[in-house]
Amino acid sequence: MRILYFTRDYTPHDLRFLAKLAKTEHQICYLQLERRGHATEDRPLPPEIEIVHWAGGRGPAGWRDGPRLLADLRRVIRLVKPDLIQAGPLQRSAFLVALAGFRPLVSMSWGYDLLIDANRNALWRWATRFTLKHSDALVGDCNTIRQLAISHGMRNERIVTFPWGIDLNHFSDQSAVTSDQYSVASDLPNDVRMSAVNGQRSSVFTVLSTRGWEPIYGTDVIARAFVQAAQQHPELRLVMLGNGSLAGELRKIFTRGRVDDLVSFPGHVGYADLPRYYRMADLYVCASHSDGTSISLLEAMACGRPALISDIPGHREWVTPEENGWLFADGNADALAQGILHAVEQRERLPKMGQAAQLLVEARADWEKNFPKLFEAYKIALKGSG
Repeated sequence: MRILYFTRDYTPHDLRFLAKLAKTEHQICYLQLERRGHATEDRPLPPEIEIVHWAGGRGPAGWRDGPRLLADLRRVIRLVKPDLIQAGPLQRSAFLVALAGFRPLVSMSWGYDLLIDANRNALWRWATRFTLKHSDALVGDCNTIRQLAISHGMRNERIVTFPWGIDLNHFSDQSAVTSDQYSVASDLPNDVRMSAVNGQRSSVFTVLSTRGWEPIYGTDVIARAFVQAAQQHPELRLVMLGNGSLAGELRKIFTRGRVDDLVSFPGHVGYADLPRYYRMADLYVCASHSDGTSISLLEAMACGRPALISDIPGHREWVTPEENGWLFADGNADALAQGILHAVEQRERLPKMGQAAQLLVEARADWEKNFPKLFEAYKIALKGSG
């Protein structure tokens, strides 16, 4: 079968799907809608994937570009002659395919398209409903997305839900951690780097944030909460991976709170090194205001770390309070600060909670086991368009 994989930009999620599809008997063509000025994935596409060059994929794309891109998409479809198109997010790549009238279409929700974009205004709601109406199947990563899709008119039996999952060979807990494994984090304070060597914990308590420094991810909430918590427990340390538009604001919060020396900024960390950061932490935190199944959360849990995360629908599907982590009121820095302090007080329970988190991810988020469910969506789409 010849499949056209049409996505918005090249992300780790795209690579995860394409790497698996490349190993199948199918011919996979890759089409990229936008290039948004920042490298979201630096690993190359698998060599088996055929890149399709067209009018898009060279910069940001807006509504005004629609007619030009739609015309060229129709040309691409005539040229590639796909048996099926897998496209997402809904109001962008999948919407263009729906407008082009191609079937069978497997739309893939990226979470934010239904959680945020579908509620922007009447035009975005119409685009959402139009795309779902013309989709033969929908792939989503959690039950929250399924219910939202149904509310916009998608038939339940045409939705395939599965966590996109993670590589459990790459992300796992290792009880014997050597100091050499922490050399990757040489830019961190020594007390953080050496807080978990050979299973021996120091008095330092390390909190880890991995999400981008953008408003949607609530990293400003984390900053304000950490200032409060660190004023009561100076042994606290915060490691904030990544970067983003809130960089200036975050540093001001830490400076005003006089906790600069307790916060580390390693920057963007490559895929190969991420597990080491999870393992050096005592607690993973995420204050995202909107999420489906968060891959970062799954990675942290797979590495045996309990999570303290915002109380939103997507997160509730993974964290059971006092069992494998905690939830705090979305956007409430005071509640997050109290959650961090509670975790410090419960420090002796964290290994057991981390073990429960790891077992849950192993049972539900193994990418090797979950990926074949994509072909259920293909079967639904091919049967529905026949």
